[in-house]
Amino acid sequence: MELRRPTLSDQETILAMMAEFEERQSAHDGGFWDRENFDYVKWMTANQDMEMGLNLSDGWVPAIQFVSFVGDEAVGFLNLRLRLNDYLLKKGGHIGYSIRPSQRGKGYAKEQLRLGLQEAISKNITKVLVTCSQENPASRAVILANGGQLEDIREGIERYWIKCT
Repeated sequence: MELRRPTLSDQETILAMMAEFEERQSAHDGGFWDRENFDYVKWMTANQDMEMGLNLSDGWVPAIQFVSFVGDEAVGFLNLRLRLNDYLLKKGGHIGYSIRPSQRGKGYAKEQLRLGLQEAISKNITKVLVTCSQENPASRAVILANGGQLEDIREGIERYWIKCT
């Protein structure tokens, strides 16, 4: 698996992944787009701006949008938030991630989070907050497999800290 920023040449496979998330009405944590007026080039520009902390919407923080690839196929999203605000500290954490529905159950989420933690280290984030719903045992297992330590549960959201070394 490769975790990297999306490029123009990835457009076809990323659009196919987005369509799958939409068709299956599946949560796409770690991947954000405007369903009504989506434009791939504008999405890429917005991702670059977000990484640099430019033109952020209220409540958003600088973050890096990653896409996971297995071969040439986009299989998931991972969003690394470069700092936490009150909302992210309570519910969202440093990393949001998801694997496209047709590719779940193959261990990709575990590897994707592992790679995301390496990216966090490269940004000098040494203690990473990752959250999941109490109703999501698969995500819990991924977090635990990557060293997550449960701090608490708030309003149905499990909050785990992972020390990155």
